[in-house]
Amino acid sequence: MSKFLINKYQSLEVYTPGEQPKDMEYVKLNTNESPFPPSQGVLDRVSKEELSKLNLYPDPECKLLKDKIANLYGFDSENIFISNGSDEILSFSFMAFCSEEKGAIFPNISYGFYKVYGDLYGVDYTEAPLKDDFTVNVNDYLNTDKTVVIANPNAPTGLSISVEDIENIVKSNPENVVLIDEAYVDFGGKSCVELVRKYDNLLVVRTYSKSRSMAGARLGFAIGSKALIDDLNRIKYSTNPYNINRLTLIAGEAAIDDNDYYVDRCKEIVEIREYSKKKLSELGFTYLDSDTNFIFAKSDKISGEEYYKKLKDNGVLVRHFSNPIITDFVRITVGTRSQMDRLFAETEKILREV
Repeated sequence: MSKFLINKYQSLEVYTPGEQPKDMEYVKLNTNESPFPPSQGVLDRVSKEELSKLNLYPDPECKLLKDKIANLYGFDSENIFISNGSDEILSFSFMAFCSEEKGAIFPNISYGFYKVYGDLYGVDYTEAPLKDDFTVNVNDYLNTDKTVVIANPNAPTGLSISVEDIENIVKSNPENVVLIDEAYVDFGGKSCVELVRKYDNLLVVRTYSKSRSMAGARLGFAIGSKALIDDLNRIKYSTNPYNINRLTLIAGEAAIDDNDYYVDRCKEIVEIREYSKKKLSELGFTYLDSDTNFIFAKSDKISGEEYYKKLKDNGVLVRHFSNPIITDFVRITVGTRSQMDRLFAETEKILREV
C-alpha cells in the first residue's frame, strides 16, 4: 500500500472474490454463477442500436426497471431501490443504518462482505456464532439494539431460517433496520418480502447475479418501506446517481419480461442439485441441506483444502475457506449436468489416490 492511504484503512481485511484463473480452461464451480445464459429477450435487447446510445447518460431513477420489478412483486415503485449489484445496497445500508453508536449484528459464518463493510465504515459489529449444526441462532437477533443483517439462505452453508423466525426478529427490533439478504432465495428458500407490507424496518435485498444469469451485469434491488428506500436514495444521490449503466438497465428490464425462463432455469438447477447430492453421498461425502445453487460438502477421506487443490489441478474449481470452523468443507456451485458429472469423475480419481 502507499504512504498516502489514511491510517484507519490500512488494516482493512478485504473481501476475497472467487478466483478466476486464466492458465487453462476450467469447469468453474466456485463463484455461484448460473450455468445458463440470460434469456433470449435479454440478448435481443442489448442490440447495436442500444450500444449506439452509450454516449448518453442512463436514467438515474431507473424508472422503467423499478416499475417492472414493483409489478412483479406486487409493490409500488417507491418501495424499490435499484443498485449496482446487491453489494452496493449492502454498502449503502452499512453507511445509512450503522455507525460506532448504532452497531450491527450478523452471523460469524456468512457472506464475507458484511464484516468488510463493518470495518470500512467503523461499525461496532457483533459476529453471532452459528449453532453446532451451522444454523442461525435466532435468539441472538431478538431485542438487540443493532442493525440486523442476515443472509437467508445463508452462504456458504446454504441453510435457511423460516419466515416466522424472520418476522419475530423484525417485530422484536422496531427501532432497528433488519436487512435480509435473499441472494439465493429463488433456489428453494422462502422469501420474507411480504413482511415488508407489515413492517417499516425490514429491507429485503435481491440480486440478478444468481437466479437471473446476470452476474456480469452487476444489478441488484431492494424492497422496503418508502422511508428506507428514500434513505438509500439519499446515499446514492450523494455518491453516484448514475450507478446503473444503460445496457444493464435494459437487460434488467428484459429479464423481468422473461421471468418464466428464469423460473424454469431455477427448477432445473434444483433438479441438478438434488442429483448431485445423491452422487456426493455415493462418493462418501456429507453435506448440509442446501436451499441454494450450491452444496456445502465434506469428506472424511480427504481434507477440504486438499480436495480443492487436487480438483483445481485437474481443471475443476470449487471454493474452499480457510476459516477453521468450516475448513473441512468445500462449496460446490451447481453447474450443468455435464459439469457436475465432470466433477464426480475427477472426484472418483482423487479418492482412489488418497
